[in-house]
Amino acid sequence: MTQQGAALQTYNNELVKCIEELCSKREELNRQILQEEEEKTKLQNDIRILTEKLSRVNESLARKLAARNDFDRTIAETEAAYMKILESSQTLLNVLKREAGSLSKGTLSHSAHKDS
Repeated sequence: MTQQGAALQTYNNELVKCIEELCSKREELNRQILQEEEEKTKLQNDIRILTEKLSRVNESLARKLAARNDFDRTIAETEAAYMKILESSQTLLNVLKREAGSLSKGTLSHSAHKDS
């Protein structure tokens, strides 16, 4: 019976050792789980912060794009109006030169009649 008792004691010791190893592995796994949960929480917070930042950048970008479009439209309208002013100035100058030429001819021909 002593031999059976010794065998039982050996099995018991091995069983306790296996249970302790399982508990140790569980604790290590639990430590890793806690570490990853902390990492997950940190990442979720980072994502929230980055999402808010992205939203602010998108809003700012939309405002700036609208402002740029306003600038583009104003510049195009101003350039078109300026071109009309240049065309009108050229036309006015041409008319003025023609009139001045006509007046000069009229004055010269009128002077010529007086001299004769």
